[in-house]
Amino acid sequence: MEYWLIKSEPEEYSFQDLQKDGKTMWDGVRNYAARNHLRGMKKGDLVLFYHSVNDKEVVGICKVLKEHYPDPTADSGDWSVVEFAPVKPLKKKVTLAQIKTTNELQNIGLVRIGRLSVMPLAAHEFEKILEMGETSI
Repeated sequence: MEYWLIKSEPEEYSFQDLQKDGKTMWDGVRNYAARNHLRGMKKGDLVLFYHSVNDKEVVGICKVLKEHYPDPTADSGDWSVVEFAPVKPLKKKVTLAQIKTTNELQNIGLVRIGRLSVMPLAAHEFEKILEMGETSI
């Protein structure tokens, strides 16, 4: 199993929207690095859901339901989507400020490459964020 983090502006699509919908197709990714990360996801992988822009916090856990396939919203180019389902919200949201001050999390993409919307996490990084969020799987 691999671990990931995805970012979304909650005004566009929030973790609460994912919970309400039950699943979603993660479309509209137009960054090559993020697309390649989507393509690396496997069914059953766990994913942290991060609210970007104003909130800047990890709020929930989801899982990969369906591996990558062509993005039906793309007018041109070689873009992919993945389908996610919610697992559970974090008991305590984990802010970007908290992540930035945690030594074990200094190498994650959220700290190093702030604009990247899809990124891998090492197992210990995923587990540390869950610990900070007072949440277990």
